[in-house]
Amino acid sequence: MRVAAVSVDLDEIPCYAAIHGLAPDGDAAHAIYQKALPRLRRLLDEEGVPCTFFVIGRDVPEQGNAARLRALVHDGHELANHTLDHHYDLTRRDGATIRAQIQGAMDAIEEGTGVRPTGFRAPGYTITDAVFEALVDAGVQWDSSVFPCPGYWAAKAAAIGLIRARGRRSHSIVDDPRVLGAPADPYRVGRPYHRRGQGLLELPVAVTRDLTGRLPYIGTTLALGGEAGARLLTRMVAGRPLVCLELHGIDLADAAEDGLSFLAPHQPDLRRTAAQKALAIRAALSALRAAGYGFETMSEAATRFG
Repeated sequence: MRVAAVSVDLDEIPCYAAIHGLAPDGDAAHAIYQKALPRLRRLLDEEGVPCTFFVIGRDVPEQGNAARLRALVHDGHELANHTLDHHYDLTRRDGATIRAQIQGAMDAIEEGTGVRPTGFRAPGYTITDAVFEALVDAGVQWDSSVFPCPGYWAAKAAAIGLIRARGRRSHSIVDDPRVLGAPADPYRVGRPYHRRGQGLLELPVAVTRDLTGRLPYIGTTLALGGEAGARLLTRMVAGRPLVCLELHGIDLADAAEDGLSFLAPHQPDLRRTAAQKALAIRAALSALRAAGYGFETMSEAATRFG
């Protein structure tokens, strides 16, 4: 059976402000958990799709978030580790900090929800051999950080440069360009991590088939492409044994309804309404089903492909 695993990174609004070198807006700082997450939960329930939510540890005790996360688990979804503080430059920090960010998130999620996560995704998809070593030491069983997508890498580098040219400093960083040659299907990492080996199981973030240029198959491109674009990208990704469709909470945020107008000029997906973005996501899910894919959590996919 072909397998699709849908995941959502629950990055709160201050994370996006940090990308664009902006001061976060206090009134909207919790819009992802309070506004977008209920929309996501409803969409997933209506579509019958189990999902893996990557949780930032510091957000768990905030504003009733622990109860929201427990409700997701009750619905049949799973929780995974997205570090304690979502430092975009995690890979440039010392080993002790890396370990503390991984372990701290695991502890915070377990304390708030009773669930100890087994999977991990690095902030900004940026990872190194040192992070993989820390993941193994922490007992993490699988990772989903590798994103071998030339288009995304180039767009990210260009955006960081443009932000700098406008006199602001982005907290985001670009990954080692050698990751663009990494396998796009599940593999065990070697050393360096973008080669096959006998290490931790990697479930790469989805890109379209190699012959179509490894275009990004993520929530942002679905949102910007609309329903027709989502169906086209799905045809281009179909055929991979595992499709890890990665969304963000902001993929169902609404600039007007959620008080995010300050961010909309800098965040292209916020120029689409939540309703428009939901239609695009539904179109992708429907197209995946039509292509013969069944849906599993990331941990279930890890067991299957491990």
